[in-house]
Amino acid sequence: MKLPWLKSALENNDGPFLTVYLDTTRTDPTAASEVESRWEQFRGQAAKAGAPENILAEVEESLLRQPSIGGRHGRAVLANADRILLDRVLPVPPQQELIDWGERPVVLPLLQLTPHAVSQLLIEVDRAGADLHLRAPEEPDLTKNVHGRGEDTSIDGGHDELHKSRATGADSGRGWRTDNFEARVEDSWERNAEAVAEQVNKLVRERKPHVVFLTGDVRAEALLKAELHKDVLDRLKELSGGTRGLSLERASFREELAQAVRDHVDATQQEYAEKFRETQGRDTGSVAGSFHVAEVLRRGQVDELLFNPGREPENIEELLHQAILTDAGVYALDDEAFSLPDGVAALLRWDDETTPSNTLSSMSGDPARRDAVDPERDEVSPRAAEEQKLLS
Repeated sequence: MKLPWLKSALENNDGPFLTVYLDTTRTDPTAASEVESRWEQFRGQAAKAGAPENILAEVEESLLRQPSIGGRHGRAVLANADRILLDRVLPVPPQQELIDWGERPVVLPLLQLTPHAVSQLLIEVDRAGADLHLRAPEEPDLTKNVHGRGEDTSIDGGHDELHKSRATGADSGRGWRTDNFEARVEDSWERNAEAVAEQVNKLVRERKPHVVFLTGDVRAEALLKAELHKDVLDRLKELSGGTRGLSLERASFREELAQAVRDHVDATQQEYAEKFRETQGRDTGSVAGSFHVAEVLRRGQVDELLFNPGREPENIEELLHQAILTDAGVYALDDEAFSLPDGVAALLRWDDETTPSNTLSSMSGDPARRDAVDPERDEVSPRAAEEQKLLS
């Protein structure tokens, strides 16, 4: 996952830096009070460490402002002595709360949440047009409406012959007037679908959401899909039970949408795991382990840095900063999807004969690294074999 917004916060800014990660979930008045209490403790710690009062006051004003996003969420703020550099609503609470005043911003808690940063476009369509709801985590403000869906747009095609006639009496034989009217209705539906598709195609081209959800009138869905470009269709997932203007008011639909996002996250995890497994099997296109990853980062070879949350190497902050500043993507890969050697690996932009190798012969007998190439191998180490002999 590319993170240009984070690079702009990290480069060309002088330290020291204030880093804040806070669970700002406010499900009831007690929870809201707890957020304020935890922040007061954090603020005191930062003040003792030397953080300026003016920047602490600015951060406090932002942190304690109630966002319109509902449910569990968190906040991440990076600042220096002059200004706030990054202020984000997190889609879920951080895995650990933290405040730090130091020479370098702490980015690990933010990047542990990359799987949850799913930019998504929800299309609620009917035969008159559609409502579009965009949630884009690459933008600092996700909360422009009560559902936290980001940007909302309503599109009406302007063709208002929407309902076919129910012919009775003299027209029950479906004469030419009825046929002509129904043809105009069909044409209106198609023109409205074209108007919606034009906006959707443009939005996806410009904003590149990870996934597009479509719900609403079944006939309108079919007409819209016929007009969508391939890059939209490649992202498209259909959801049942939605109605234009009403879907997000229904708890059942919101849960279906949340499950669809979770399914997308799981699928993305498997895609990264499979790509890493495949490149390791070919011994080209990836490296594993903190030492090798640091080397290819220094050479500017990394396209995507992968790490297992909870199993990161000691130098993970250095690796993450180097990845961001060299325009590499970063993705937190759950170790249930793939357990990376040393908890870190890299997918490469390019490699050559001097690139560190992950062949079995180059892994110095490290079983964790051999597992990266053949995770299903059935091999007993010499030491284990000797122990088995002694026990037999």
